[in-house]
Amino acid sequence: MSKSTETTTGEQLQTAATLSEALPYMRRFNGKTFVIKFGGHAMGDERLADLFAHDVVLLKQVGINPVIVHGGGPQIGHMLERLRIQSSFVDGLRVTDQETVEIVEMVLTGSINKQIVAAINGAGGCAVGLSGKDARLIEACPLQRTTRDPGSQIEKVLDLGFVGDPKKINPGVLEKFGEAGIIPVIAPIGLGDNGETFNINADTAAGAIAAAVGAAKLIMMTDVVGLLDRSGRLIPHLSPTAANALLKDGTIEGGMIPKVETCLATIQGKTEAAHILDGRVPHVLLLEIFTAHGVGTMIRND
Repeated sequence: MSKSTETTTGEQLQTAATLSEALPYMRRFNGKTFVIKFGGHAMGDERLADLFAHDVVLLKQVGINPVIVHGGGPQIGHMLERLRIQSSFVDGLRVTDQETVEIVEMVLTGSINKQIVAAINGAGGCAVGLSGKDARLIEACPLQRTTRDPGSQIEKVLDLGFVGDPKKINPGVLEKFGEAGIIPVIAPIGLGDNGETFNINADTAAGAIAAAVGAAKLIMMTDVVGLLDRSGRLIPHLSPTAANALLKDGTIEGGMIPKVETCLATIQGKTEAAHILDGRVPHVLLLEIFTAHGVGTMIRND
């Protein structure tokens, strides 16, 4: 048994502050579903990935139903480089032709998905890997993006190839997994009307799944501490109105824009709150869920 495995339970209880503090939160979320987007640095760090797996198992043990959606951009990029396949990006999205989407599916549903599944199972859980194509979990259509040349009023539709946008989530299989005590680990690959394979942004897929299953929380693990104000200070809580104001004035910028937009879209339904957490922090899930002060940034309706 590894040292990290031997000390995991003690570390988790210490990280969650005290058991007496954690118990009310355990009771509150018993039977609830959390959709967790796993990505960023934590995926490439063996210790953080191991701690994440143990924390996910702990969530399941206290009655929470975790649903994991993972990314894999760096791993995909590495494989494309090895195969000498050129790729380009538009607004942070990888332009995906037929050759590229085959590699994307291979990497996401193969090595990455199975590594996460193996880590959770090794931590004492029961995880099953699947993609959005399995049981038609994610039905997708081509993602539409437009651009406008400087000085022109004419918008052009960009061809992103097999980059997908979820149009329908079929959560029945996830509900059965939850009832059976199984933790689903989902690769963000969608199925088109004509059997096409679509590459879907993991944040977008996680948000769509959270909304469809009525998850209590959408949790996005990133490589930043959360949303920051113009002075560089963490913003711990945001209402949709405040978040939209920060989007409008440019405080939220770059890659955080689509994450925040996904959070806002998700909490329009039954999802109570969306969280942006720093996946580089050990046990960040437990710190957010089982402590009164929480960590990162939470966006929820007033």
